[in-house]
Amino acid sequence: MRFRPCIDIHNGKVKQIVGGSLRDAKDAASENYVSEKDAGFYAELYRKDALTGGHVILLNPATSEYYEETKRQAMLALHAYPGGMQLGGGVNETNAAEFLDAGASHVIVTSYVFRDGQVDFERLRRLERETGRERLVLDLSCRKKADGGYYIVTDRWQRFTEVCLSHGTLDELAGHCAEFLIHAADVEGRQNGIEEDLVRLLGSWQGIPVTYAGGVADYADLEMLQRLGNNRLDVTVGSALDLFGGPLSYRKVLELCVGGTKSERKSDTKNETKNDTKSDM
Repeated sequence: MRFRPCIDIHNGKVKQIVGGSLRDAKDAASENYVSEKDAGFYAELYRKDALTGGHVILLNPATSEYYEETKRQAMLALHAYPGGMQLGGGVNETNAAEFLDAGASHVIVTSYVFRDGQVDFERLRRLERETGRERLVLDLSCRKKADGGYYIVTDRWQRFTEVCLSHGTLDELAGHCAEFLIHAADVEGRQNGIEEDLVRLLGSWQGIPVTYAGGVADYADLEMLQRLGNNRLDVTVGSALDLFGGPLSYRKVLELCVGGTKSERKSDTKNETKNDTKSDM
């Protein structure tokens, strides 16, 4: 299980919010933390720790008065860590190349490939041709309905689609992208525990890489995520991290996740080299 860092940007500020509270009207959201640091600061930190596969998310729509400042912050992050972070939020076939050219390793897309509650495969194929499958991440963030199913949500997690997340859904979409990013939107930013049923569902699927986000409150949640996810899932922790005012040590989270810190990875590499040398003697 790898730790995937995040930089969420709303109204031109790096923030951690309660995911289900996000509203386009008046650019409103319940805030857990608003940073005094810019997005470039966090990207540089992740670069120094050699953390890859994290994401920068623009949480304002293009129609927002704050969008240009939110986008400027995102660009600061991409320039600080070129090739090290993925970018999502309002990405479509007309602007994907701009973000990739600016330094994003991948673009993350949800809303653009859904229309009338269903996957629009023509749009998905056009986007795939524009970015290449290997640089496209599909965000299948979801919320639970009364029938017990997890349904993919779009438009900054405000609108339900008719697509229920299942092994079949993952199988169908996996051929069009490099990874999945999946926020459990009902618990995102609440720090009250992970969505265990969703983690079991994702952990029992064998396919392309999947990053889970949502609800991590303590170190036990990370251990549970690793166990229920059969060590197949990567994890994002936001509001609970001390970087964003939470109780969990960023350094300890890195240590608990496979790969650890940059210095630990170097140490592991040296040890593996020594062991390989011994085995050859």
